[in-house]
Amino acid sequence: MKKYFLLMVMMITAVAVQAQSDSKGAVISFKEKSIDFGDITQGDKVEHVFLFENTGDTPLVISNVAVTCGCTAPSWPRQPVAPGSSAELKVVFNSAGKMGKQNSVIRIYSNASEPIEKVSLISNVKPKA
Repeated sequence: MKKYFLLMVMMITAVAVQAQSDSKGAVISFKEKSIDFGDITQGDKVEHVFLFENTGDTPLVISNVAVTCGCTAPSWPRQPVAPGSSAELKVVFNSAGKMGKQNSVIRIYSNASEPIEKVSLISNVKPKA
């Protein structure tokens, strides 16, 4: 009797694990993860729109977008992104007070299978002529 009970528990566990692995949840897939603006002049503002898609099977909810400094301003969708739908993350970098090579990292926090994704803006800030 104990053997049959143990066998049933193992079978139920195996079915539950299989059911969970079939669902991949929300998946955020970026078209590109970084953009290099090359040389820019100190004080210039540059912006880029990162396109992404929810390639998962549940709605994608972005809870927060964090930047490395106040020189970078993100704008992201506040509503859930349905499976198969695309959306945009707009980022503006203000080079005022910056000099030399810059790599602004933007962290995207969501309910995706990878809960933290990163994209970056790269530039080389030159002095004003």
